[in-house]
Amino acid sequence: QVQLVESGGGAVQAGGSLRLSCAASGRTFSGYVMGWFRQAPGKEREFVAVISWSGARTDYCDSVKGRFSISRDNAKNTVYLQMNNLKPEDTAVYYCAADRTHSLLRQGPDYWGRGTQVTVSS
Repeated sequence: QVQLVESGGGAVQAGGSLRLSCAASGRTFSGYVMGWFRQAPGKEREFVAVISWSGARTDYCDSVKGRFSISRDNAKNTVYLQMNNLKPEDTAVYYCAADRTHSLLRQGPDYWGRGTQVTVSS
């Protein structure tokens, strides 16, 4: 089992920045691909970003490329999502996720956090 706890959400104005953190506990963190998803009101949960266990490979959804950056610190069992130039359409609950491979994570992760709210006002 892997337990994931997100933090760092909040309310910001458009153009602002936030950094989300996800602390993992349980099984070996470094063996897992980690990612972020989000769910806006009335919409389905969508993929945002993913990072390989080594941190060498990252991928993003098109809407956040160039604005968001995912990173991880395996020594701290933590993954981060730096969000810059935030837009009102980024408003959502952001969820941390973990799985063994990139494809498995994109299909539907085995492990989820409870989420943290991000609200961007215009």
